[in-house]
Amino acid sequence: MLDFAIIGGGPAGLTAGLYATRGGLANVTMFEKGLPGGQITQSSEIENYPGQLEVVTGMELMDKWPEQCKRFGLKHEMNEVTKLTKNSDIFTLTLGSGENVEAKSVLIATGSVPKAAGVKGEAEFFGRGVSTCATCDGFFYKGKDVAVVGGGDTAVEEAIFLANICKTVYIIHRRDEFRASPHEVEKLNSYKNIIQILSHTTEEIIGDNTGVTGIIVKSKETNELKTLDVLGAFIFVGRDVLNQTLIQDDGTFLCDTNKSGEVIVDLKMKTSVDGLFAGGDIRIDAPKQVVCAAGDGAMAGISAIAYLQ
Repeated sequence: MLDFAIIGGGPAGLTAGLYATRGGLANVTMFEKGLPGGQITQSSEIENYPGQLEVVTGMELMDKWPEQCKRFGLKHEMNEVTKLTKNSDIFTLTLGSGENVEAKSVLIATGSVPKAAGVKGEAEFFGRGVSTCATCDGFFYKGKDVAVVGGGDTAVEEAIFLANICKTVYIIHRRDEFRASPHEVEKLNSYKNIIQILSHTTEEIIGDNTGVTGIIVKSKETNELKTLDVLGAFIFVGRDVLNQTLIQDDGTFLCDTNKSGEVIVDLKMKTSVDGLFAGGDIRIDAPKQVVCAAGDGAMAGISAIAYLQ
């Protein structure tokens, strides 16, 4: 019987393990099917983590986190949790290996993944001009021309963010108007260096051995193709949270979620189910930043201790 089970080994899960074990919980296991660190390990350059003066890769940033967290007793089991249920006050975790593990409290920190646009060249140039995080990578295109693909709140917000850094920002959307809130669209319209490419589809991201050199778009009205000379392409067409098979059974979720499947939590990372917490990208209103996920994990670890006491 675990005191605290952590599902996911990214910044939220690791930090939760650190705070829970250092705070006195004796039997804490983190379940992560791969190496700990989370999706940030795929980033080529990190320079906005507090206290980190040198530019490092995501792998380098996360390198010592598992060792530090295990120092106080956190155990790491390299296994996937495929199902989570609760009976009375006890949670049951079904593992990919087929065995079941019981726990008194649980943190879901399985994160999310950006949706791919499915555009030719997107995968080829990912990390070499194609990005899904303007906050992370926008600075590298200071004074340069970039493109944003998408028309929702995130795409519009990130285009505005990039407009304060880059020379020109093209925002490409397949519809004739944005799906973002009117307030955000009004802000977008106020930027002279944001060029709106509406009613266009993104056909291909092109480049060479140095990275992205352009993006080909197609008019839905005339079928005309044109190439935008950009050095960066930021894709914001939505995110998929990684919880559907974990906490969903026949269309019913174990805890409350919004329509996108993001877990609804309060400021203490508590879900609608006693003893169940969620943190990191999987929760509502997540900023999708390492430092924020780590904060969620710390709060969840502290909350788990309070719950068990």
